[in-house]
Amino acid sequence: MAIVRYNPLSELRSMQDKMNRLLDMAWTREVGEEIREGVWHPPADIYEDEEAVTLKVELPDLEQKDIEIRVEENVLTIKGERRHGEQIKKENFHRIERYFGPFQRSFSLPADLDSARISASCDCGVLTIRVPKGADKRRLTIDDAQAKDT
Repeated sequence: MAIVRYNPLSELRSMQDKMNRLLDMAWTREVGEEIREGVWHPPADIYEDEEAVTLKVELPDLEQKDIEIRVEENVLTIKGERRHGEQIKKENFHRIERYFGPFQRSFSLPADLDSARISASCDCGVLTIRVPKGADKRRLTIDDAQAKDT
């Protein structure tokens, strides 16, 4: 039998993760709206090269046809909903740690990007959106706009 050393920090990290999830849900809802299961914001990575700005968004269990991508007035919006599988009932779960339900993320794009030539692909649960730069290829940045829940 091996002796395992007690690590109180692991329990604190777990409690901090749970509190962060609770606060995220509370802060991302509209005033007066009930806290409901499923309001979530998929994590995103944004990077650029000389040709384009690329966004990679984690959307496990979603297909590209289930994701709405829109660009209006230099704001890129990604919207969709992740649902529980029909064959699995909520009562059958022993633990639910992944987020389900509607989501929406918005990112403000610099005006110098060519949003008319935007391309998107979804592979292995990662949505990749590529926004080519215009003729002026100077260094650009993207600011994460305030995410709104649906």
